[in-house]
Amino acid sequence: MAEKIIDIRNLHYSYPDGTKALSGVDLDVVRGESLGIIGPNGAGKSTLLLHLNGLIQSNGNVKITGLEVTEKNLPLIRSRVGMVFQDPENQLFMPTVSDDVGFGPINLGMSKEEVREAVLSALEEVDMLHCLDRSPHHLSYGEKKRVAVATVLSMRPEILVMDEPSGNLDPRHRRELIALIRKLPLTKVIASHDIGMVGELCSRVALMDRGRMVAVGETSSILGDRKLLEKHDMIKDDFPSFNNKT
Repeated sequence: MAEKIIDIRNLHYSYPDGTKALSGVDLDVVRGESLGIIGPNGAGKSTLLLHLNGLIQSNGNVKITGLEVTEKNLPLIRSRVGMVFQDPENQLFMPTVSDDVGFGPINLGMSKEEVREAVLSALEEVDMLHCLDRSPHHLSYGEKKRVAVATVLSMRPEILVMDEPSGNLDPRHRRELIALIRKLPLTKVIASHDIGMVGELCSRVALMDRGRMVAVGETSSILGDRKLLEKHDMIKDDFPSFNNKT
């Protein structure tokens, strides 16, 4: 039986202004799979992701690798869950790429030698080793996205969580990022409006709307159900064909 690495039960969350973001969400993710989370704006996708490493906590039951997301467990959970935000500027704030990628390992208490090894390994994995000593602010947007992924990989997480990873990328950098994500040997949870990317990368898809989990299933089943996607505002004129289901 596959190991359950993320276990969410009856998750509710409202923002301080009273906006209801999540309403009784249940979700399982098994080790090694790639799960896509789709849904219209305001569906609750980003709010759900922020619960996975305790950036938001609420009254629901969220377990990561069997650990409840509580204040006591946060340091260990955050070492296991790497979060890549939609805007790479939110993760790149140090003078050099090396400093940014090494920030996490330093805070995990790694030795100087371990930090150096982690930085070099992570940058090599995203093909950005040549930018080791450059300022992140002088990189292209696509390069910043890669370095943002490296800041997470350097902490050697078990789970990679990504919010709109292909957002604002031109076609070439989008293709390059998809290729990069595909080869990473981690459990992946990817929230995105980019249906084509989700179709390429994910074995299962969860559809959210208005804070609820509407449908969860195999990628071809969810993305091939045009009526379901139309009902939840996920169809565009350039929508890719996944099968003939209507």
